[in-house]
Amino acid sequence: MTRAFFMGFALVAYAIFLATFLYLIAFVGNLPWVPLTVDRGPAAASLGAALIIDLALIAMFGLQHSVMARQGFKQAWTRIVPKPAERSVYVLAASLVLVLLFVAWRPIDGVIWQASNPLLVGLLWGLFAAGWLIVLTSTFLINHFELFGLQQAWFNLRDRAAAAPQLRQPFFYRFVRHPLYSGFLIAFWATPVMTLGHLLLAVGMSTYMLIAIRYEERDLVDLFGKDYEQYRASVGMLAPRMGRRAKSPVGTTP
Repeated sequence: MTRAFFMGFALVAYAIFLATFLYLIAFVGNLPWVPLTVDRGPAAASLGAALIIDLALIAMFGLQHSVMARQGFKQAWTRIVPKPAERSVYVLAASLVLVLLFVAWRPIDGVIWQASNPLLVGLLWGLFAAGWLIVLTSTFLINHFELFGLQQAWFNLRDRAAAAPQLRQPFFYRFVRHPLYSGFLIAFWATPVMTLGHLLLAVGMSTYMLIAIRYEERDLVDLFGKDYEQYRASVGMLAPRMGRRAKSPVGTTP
């Protein structure tokens, strides 16, 4: 019964994540069929209040993602939360933090740029869609179901042990070490209309990702040692390096 509960919990957490992820696309893209977006929502009392609220939300998102993903936290956390449910708890917590960001975000008016040429507008929307497609594809390349906790719960249900992490080099990872983050960066910055509020979100999330990569790579070096160091020296972090190819494959996300 406990194993079945963990499996059910993982499925619920994944369903909440999926709904949140889809809403994130609409939120960042300021799409018309959702009520709250980066540029549409409750107004703050002042510009200063909006900046404080929005920066606090970005910081909360970054702290939750970075702290809960670290190996030291996981070792302590799994003394409370059973290992088969640890990743699902992380996924659920990340989704709830995003929901809070959607609800509490305060739009900030003021246009930084606005594309008017139809070809440029189409190109930017194409890049926006491509960014999210890269994000989703990258999760499957590094084991989508493990990343979001379903594999751990399924293996526990079947009384099956997970295989040891292996070095792999699938598709994007032959050219970029962190294509998932590359996709997010493209998606956050590719917009026909860049407002001050959108710019704050894009800068804040970009800063978080650059910081998070350093911690993730430290974990990957601890896990894979010199093989990952060699890979890191050969392949670009967020964009391909011209004229250089990886000499060793990428490590799966720990």
